[in-house]
Order: sequence, then structure tokens, then C-alpha cells
Amino acid sequence: MEFKGRAADLDLLNAQLRSVTDGSGATRGRAVIITGRRRVGKSRLVQEFCDRSGLPYVVFQATRGRNPAAEREDFVATVASSPLGHAELIGGLSATDWNQALRTVALATSADGPSIAVIDEVPWLVGQDPEFEGALQTIWDRHLSAKPVLLVLVGSDISVMEALQSHERPFFGRATKMTVQPLNLADVREMTELPAAEAMDALLITGGFPEIVQSWRPGTSRAEFLREAVANPLAPLLVAGELSLLGEFPESSRSRAVLEAIGSGERTYGAIAARAGGSGVLPAGTLSPLLNALQAKRIVAADLPLSTKPDTKNKRYRIADSYLRFWLAFLERGIPLIERGRGDLALERIERSWTAWRGRAVEPVIRAALVRLLPDDRWPDTEAVGGWWNRQNNPEVDLIGADREPIAGALRFVGSIKWLEDRPFDRHDYDALARSVLAVPGTQVNTPLIAVSRSGVHHDLPLAMCWGPEDLVRAWR
Repeated sequence: MEFKGRAADLDLLNAQLRSVTDGSGATRGRAVIITGRRRVGKSRLVQEFCDRSGLPYVVFQATRGRNPAAEREDFVATVASSPLGHAELIGGLSATDWNQALRTVALATSADGPSIAVIDEVPWLVGQDPEFEGALQTIWDRHLSAKPVLLVLVGSDISVMEALQSHERPFFGRATKMTVQPLNLADVREMTELPAAEAMDALLITGGFPEIVQSWRPGTSRAEFLREAVANPLAPLLVAGELSLLGEFPESSRSRAVLEAIGSGERTYGAIAARAGGSGVLPAGTLSPLLNALQAKRIVAADLPLSTKPDTKNKRYRIADSYLRFWLAFLERGIPLIERGRGDLALERIERSWTAWRGRAVEPVIRAALVRLLPDDRWPDTEAVGGWWNRQNNPEVDLIGADREPIAGALRFVGSIKWLEDRPFDRHDYDALARSVLAVPGTQVNTPLIAVSRSGVHHDLPLAMCWGPEDLVRAWR
């Protein structure tokens, strides 16, 4: 399948490789830690990078739950069969620990020319054998860092991969970090060949996960894509969510219950505790660690109201990627219907709630796009974009532009999002926004008002700025 997108990620990896080939780094070798959500395309990206490099490389992918001795044996065999310059020296060798296993990479790589060594699913190796990290540090310091080698460590458990770089861990300070994000709005538009507004729909449904975006036939409308997906129980749109969740959260786990509560639309701590607790409220001593762990894994995000007044206890939780949010809201309950041939009922449920669901799901994507567009000539001091709400969510303001976050020094604009196909941002929307302005701490009577609208704005409204779908795509180019 043709590899599309990821130009920025490939550029980052190529820059690290140039440091190796030019010998311009502090050490001859370079190490990169690559992390990102499961199924976001990390392994495919690294394979494409290796193939395009034209250099000898080895890629080893660990197996979850495998016996450590068998894992080391497979590692050595993979190095021995690779095109690395001196791989023939490894034939017949065995390794009784990870020091010996990782040393084979140093033996197989040449000192005369650059090469690439990739170890995928590193968190599984860390979990299998507590000696792995120390062995990695030892072999890197004594052997690999002195050779023209780019060592790439890949893993989906973000909390584990970040811990590798923490101060008390053996590999601290030896690698740069790179996070692979889902495909962005511009990538999704290019791959689906849809107009900007419809590409946003595609992004919200697929989350930018490559295998799902690639299943979207170019030019296919949202309605047709969903109709085809719910007619096929094996469609990537249906399967990827369950595989992703089962890989980290069994159905019976408390974390899964918390995710499902947030995915169903609960946003406050109390509402999540009540929903996830089943017959009773989930105790704070249980829920708080679960939420912290889900945030560390970048699966759940917690937003705070942005203004000049701190309000740290007024968090709103959401599923961090829109695909999993879509899957939890619509597809998890719909899969039994789809499996018995009643995808039409699942589709009806989606259509009934689509406009309301999209109106909420599009907000973090739009905020992220504005952060990329700003600051600019019109808003030279705007470096943070968020939302604002009080405890009663009345009012709830979609967009706040500020000089910094989480507590602003000054607010630059207040705005509203209207993402409807059949109605532009009109006088009614403007008046509602104007009434909300002075409720936000830090605003003045002359604070500029802005809008982001899927269908444009009425021409006679005194807005300081309006952004539309094409502007949001431009943010990612």
C-alpha cells in the first residue's frame, strides 16, 4: 500500500540520520525514542524510513508475554540474518542475558558506514526483563554510541517510553524523543480527496489513524463511508477500536469503565465517578489514580477553563483522540447489531446524534488548529487558545485567545464555534456570544469577538475575525 503523509515525521528522522552520517553529534551514534498511541502508524513510519534511507538496517519487534530467553534468541537471530555490514559474525552465537544479546548489534554494525537499528515494542521488553534497560545503557555507552549507528526505540505505552528518559532510569539523557501523532487534517484531506469541511468529518471519525483513513475511498462522503463500514463487521473502523482497547484495557477493568463513562459524554469528575461505579459512585481513591494513568497514556485529556483567574478544580475530561471517542459513543454498542446484519440500526443511531456529537468533538481540533495559525500579524501576542466555562456550564465559551496558559496574563479574543452544514454564524449566535463575554474573568467590553464557522458568517456582524474550513486545513500545511 502506498505510503502517504508523515512528511514532517520523516524529516525529523532524516535529521537524526544526517547527524550520524555527518558525525556532527556529541557522540558518533544517535538514539531516538519514538512513542505514540497504539495503531497510530509508528512501525510503518519507521519501516518506510529505513527503506528510503538506502542503508543497512535491522528491525526487531518484541512479542508481548514471551519468555525472555526465547526473546533474546529471536533478537540474535534477527541481527544475524540482517543486511548489517558484519552480520555474518553473529551466526551461531547465543545470549544468556540482554547484555550479550544487544552486544550483537555492536558486532554486526560497521564502523566505516552508517546503519540503523530498530527495536520495536520496547515496553514489552522492559516488562519481561528488569535487566533490559541497564543492558541497553551499558551497550550504548561502551559500544554503539561510538559507531555511526542510529538506534531507534519504539513503543506504544507512552508512560513507559517517557519513563525511559526519567532521571533515575539507566538510559536517561542518551536519546531524543519523538512522538508520532495521528494524521492531521491536511493529510486526511489529501488521502480522502474531500472538501475541507468534509475532511474534518473524516478526521473526527477516523481520528487520523492511518489504517482507517486508508479504508476511506477517495471522494466517498461521510454517509457512504459509514454505510459501507456498518455493513462489514471486519471494517477497520469497527475493529481498530476494540483491538486498541483490548491491547491495554480488558473489558472487566476499572480503566475500561472510566473510558466508557467519558466516551458516553460524561465530562466532570462527579459524573464520571457515578457512571463508572455501576451500582455506586466510584471512590475518589480509585478514580483519581485511574484518571491520572489514562492521562499519562494520552488516552484521556483534561481541560481547564482559560482566563486570568485560576480554576484548577473545574476540569472537563474527554477522550483525547476523536476516533476512540466516536467508537465509544457509537460503535461499541453498535457492533452486536452489525454482527447480526443490522448495521442499518447502528447507522440510524449515529445519524440521530451526529450533529450534536460533532459539535463537541470538533472543538479541540479547532483549538489545536488556531494554536498553529497564531500568533500572526493580527494577533501577535496570542499563543494559547482554549475555552471557558463556570461550574454550571452557563455560559460555556468555545474559544478564548490568550497570551499564555493555564492562567492568562491577558485575553486577546473570545469566540464561538458553529459547525453546521445548513446555517452560517448569524446574528443570534453573535448576540449569544456578546452576552457571555463579561462572564469570563479578564475580558473587557471591547474584547474582540471572533467566530469559527463551517458555513461562513452573515456579512453584517462586527466580528474581529472569522475562520472557516479552508483556514483550518491551512494550519496543518
